[in-house]
Amino acid sequence: MSRYLRLLALALMAGLTMAAVAQEKPKADEKAKPDDKKKAEEKPKAPAANKAVLKVTVPIETAELKIDNQVMKTVGKSREFDVVGLDPKKEYEYELVVKFEPNNYTTITRKKTVVFNGSQAEIVADLSKDQPDDKAVIRFVPTPDDIVKKMLELGKVGKDDVVYDLGCGDGRIVIAAVRDGKALAGIGVDLDPERVKESRENVKKANLEGKVEIRQGDVLEIKDLADASVVMLYMSDELGKLLEPRLKKLLQPGARVVSHRFTLGDWKPDQTVNVMGDDGDEYTLHVWTVPKK
Repeated sequence: MSRYLRLLALALMAGLTMAAVAQEKPKADEKAKPDDKKKAEEKPKAPAANKAVLKVTVPIETAELKIDNQVMKTVGKSREFDVVGLDPKKEYEYELVVKFEPNNYTTITRKKTVVFNGSQAEIVADLSKDQPDDKAVIRFVPTPDDIVKKMLELGKVGKDDVVYDLGCGDGRIVIAAVRDGKALAGIGVDLDPERVKESRENVKKANLEGKVEIRQGDVLEIKDLADASVVMLYMSDELGKLLEPRLKKLLQPGARVVSHRFTLGDWKPDQTVNVMGDDGDEYTLHVWTVPKK
């Protein structure tokens, strides 16, 4: 390469380098002015993440607790959890679900939604008290046939009655109400599909398919009992407490409620009797009459 060409090449390379550096420098009108710099310094910084303590009270020490569908491993009636990464300017919502067994035949599920601000230091949720929307599942225990007969007598079941059994199990009470008590109709309701299937098979065996109906459903979600003149129960005190306001609201004045063993919250029975069963055990039966509204 001639000396002239080498000098020309070096000059071109030098020019390219100077152009690249020049592009990185800010133009005169792009330089920050003193006022602009001050404003930048005054711009508020993002708030630091907050930390809060969630305090939850449950009914019994062994209750299962879920927070937003996640099972917590802690035990005890009072439980605490750290809630981190909260934005003080935002609102948060947690769904709490507690499931517990107050006895060996009842399982209760209770829900509560807590709404709180991210700036709070403490969040308190009390799930230890009964709630109107509690759900209860009862383990099936059959009532002996001779005690069923006593319940029909106590409820004065006759030919004009429509008898409901809430938590009907194997359907024996509504079957006996129609077959033996000569009731106009019987309707059993149970949550467990296996019990519903068993009840329907027993209704078929008794040749009462036209007069006895078995429905699958939650007794705490029943919306219509207008045609019921007698309601039979063998559930639990916990579920009876939840049923009390619904029965008073949905049943017509004069309707009778008969319960094997368990009560209905604060509703005092008209009569309580103790009867001796064929098995030698003593059974307690209660009866209520719905008052005029």
